[in-house]
Amino acid sequence: MRLVATTDRIFLSSPHMSGKEQFYINEAFETNWIAPLGKNVDSFEAEIAAYAGVKGAVALSSGTAAIHLALLLLNVGSGDRVFCSSLTFVASANPISYVGAEPVFIDSEPETWNMSPRALKRALEEAASAEKLPKAIIVVHLYGQSAQMNEIVSLCNQYEVPIIEDAAESLGSTYQGAPSGSIGKFGIFSFNGNKIITTSGGGMLVSNDTEALQKARFLATQARDNAIHYQHSVMGYNYRMSNVLAGVGRAQLQVLEDRVQARRAVFDRYYDVFADQQGINFMPELANTKSNRWLTTLTIDEKTTGVSALDLIEALSIQNIEARPVWKPLHMQPLYADAQYYSYSEESSVSEHLFRTGLCLPSGSNMSPEDQQRVIDCILHTLSLSNASMR
Repeated sequence: MRLVATTDRIFLSSPHMSGKEQFYINEAFETNWIAPLGKNVDSFEAEIAAYAGVKGAVALSSGTAAIHLALLLLNVGSGDRVFCSSLTFVASANPISYVGAEPVFIDSEPETWNMSPRALKRALEEAASAEKLPKAIIVVHLYGQSAQMNEIVSLCNQYEVPIIEDAAESLGSTYQGAPSGSIGKFGIFSFNGNKIITTSGGGMLVSNDTEALQKARFLATQARDNAIHYQHSVMGYNYRMSNVLAGVGRAQLQVLEDRVQARRAVFDRYYDVFADQQGINFMPELANTKSNRWLTTLTIDEKTTGVSALDLIEALSIQNIEARPVWKPLHMQPLYADAQYYSYSEESSVSEHLFRTGLCLPSGSNMSPEDQQRVIDCILHTLSLSNASMR
């Protein structure tokens, strides 16, 4: 197999516009509502809430801001503890530090790559015994795949600990028919440029607690008191989404189901080629769930294939193709080196194994079949070279 040299870059997950965004942007300019107020903000919140099957939503500047506000609404503060998935982007945990609380990281499980119920059970038992139960638990739905929420909800209900669903990567996914982000006390979405739909930057806080969401709006607009002058009795934040970006989000939401289908089709093409390759295993999809397959992720066994995940990433990079390792677990990050961590078992840290062996392939909903074939050909070529050298 001969690879064709090209300068065209294939990105991991690039923005994919619907073509309808300009209509809502123009409306915002024509009405001069470009600030964090206006019809687009109100409509985007209502439309996301309806999609997620919850009573309300608050449009914000980022998913990180949504997690921060969720923690504040749960009265998490200095001296408190918050349990959090370890295998995730650092933004899932940084808001814990914003409020002065202590993060405790929970390992993944093989079945979903998400928070392990067995590790969580052990962590909660020890916390209850020490009378140091967490004030909240942040469960991440990694790469679009839902965590085992029945088991996690059951444990959290037993100890009366509220759940924040970090669904930044899983908008459009479902768990036993329930939309991702709708199961916990609060859910959060991200509309960063690489997400399945984007507002270039932005996020959403969703919940069935409309009173709490009203407080979130108050906090997100600098916590201005109801007075003719500028009066502030509590600390507030500049976290609201602009009316212009909310217009982009409205157009994007209209094509969300198309984007989910496209990303699942990308996954299926990769799977059809590589599923039978010894030493390659794709991220599972739990029964009775539907992943949006935001990113196609897999692990590769170097002993079997002669190729490591980093080898593949380098080979793809040479061909001007972007690929990434699986998230580096937060308990391994220098920032959180002193944080407590509960592994899947005494013998095994699943998240560390996934980090060592996992990679994310280009998965954009706007990636052409020809570009995906370039990715496939590069991987096959790298594997064939390794197989030849191992003979």
